Amino acid sequence: MKKIDPKTFFVSLYDAAIAAADPARVIGSHLPPKPVGRTIVVGAGKGSAQMAKAFEDVWDGPLEGLVVTRYDYAVPCRSIEVIEAAHPVPDEAGLEGARRLLETVSGLSQDDLVVALVSGGGSALLPAPAGSLTLDDEIAVNQALLASGAPISAMNTIRKHVSAIKGGRLAAAAWPANVVTLLVSDIPGDRPSLVSSGPTVPDASTRQDALRLIETWRIALPEAVMNHLRSPDADAPHPGDARFIRNEVHIIASAAVSLEAAAQAARSQGIEAVILSDAIEGEAREVGSVHAAIAREVALKDRPFRRPVVILSGGETTVTLRGKGKGGRNTEFLLSLALGIDGVEGVHAFAADTDGIDGSQDNAGAFADFTTVSRLRSAGMDPRALLGDNDAWTAFEAIGDLFVPGPSGTNVNDLRAVLVR
Repeated sequence: MKKIDPKTFFVSLYDAAIAAADPARVIGSHLPPKPVGRTIVVGAGKGSAQMAKAFEDVWDGPLEGLVVTRYDYAVPCRSIEVIEAAHPVPDEAGLEGARRLLETVSGLSQDDLVVALVSGGGSALLPAPAGSLTLDDEIAVNQALLASGAPISAMNTIRKHVSAIKGGRLAAAAWPANVVTLLVSDIPGDRPSLVSSGPTVPDASTRQDALRLIETWRIALPEAVMNHLRSPDADAPHPGDARFIRNEVHIIASAAVSLEAAAQAARSQGIEAVILSDAIEGEAREVGSVHAAIAREVALKDRPFRRPVVILSGGETTVTLRGKGKGGRNTEFLLSLALGIDGVEGVHAFAADTDGIDGSQDNAGAFADFTTVSRLRSAGMDPRALLGDNDAWTAFEAIGDLFVPGPSGTNVNDLRAVLVR
């Protein structure tokens, strides 16, 4: 195996994955036909501003609209207004953004076209409390979901039943206009109705499903929220609703495509790549332990893959908050993995969120290797105690192994890579 710097190698894979999901590269091949009437662009998500700019650059005709993205994720657009709001906990700016999106699509005709640009993150960016619920209620829902360890599919099923904009309601508000949704998917399995809780894409889940998930994951929600979910007011539009018949949905970027791009980047550098899955879910520390076990098997026994190899996976893990530390699912995954590969020479790992932010800090993820645990102990830190306190950010910050690329402009979930040399 030729000499290779693991960090440089991992960054090259990340860059390839991001490039494959760049809206500017992929949106042009998914343009809808021009309408007789107006073209209205709406959107939400961490990549919605970049998607809006990319759409403007290739759309040959007049357009107008509004998208909502995370603070510091905006890019200049000519005709589409960009609003910034809070993520992962909603705020007043997001509330106003959701109100204005609903206002933007109201009063349209069947000759008009609504283009919805949706990427991950819109669930928090578009708070729109249903019925008599308040923003504080929706904030409490988000905080409880984030701490629960529930998979994203469960979280978004619950979210759409306490919202006035999710679960297809934005598309319903645009009727009788035709709605074409262009998605950058961050959802394991790429179910369109779950990306940003489906503001323009309904699904068949019910409020009874939401109540069952709350019970299954033991999620404590305000009584006002529970009362709403027990009432018919929480019912979401059904996919068979006549208001959705003319609508279209196109996935323009996904984890599967980005993982293939990362694999090809590895092979171009002489390293064989294998993809475990683009849809891995589960507790981050447990997924980290499993990846560590596979890496040990390869390093010590050359099975199930022969060295040198990079093992890739995607999807979205979750973190059940037990402590009070700083971190995100990718750093927690890596700290757990580091404990599992401690001293196994030649094993290096990387994990990062493709939107550029992991958790609430400014890093996308981090790097780890077979010396991480010993370096932490040399720095006077107890890696198991840090993991127990959900404090993986502090661990990797202390040894200089955080990965801080800044916002990427897209979001196809997590990229995990384990190199065995």
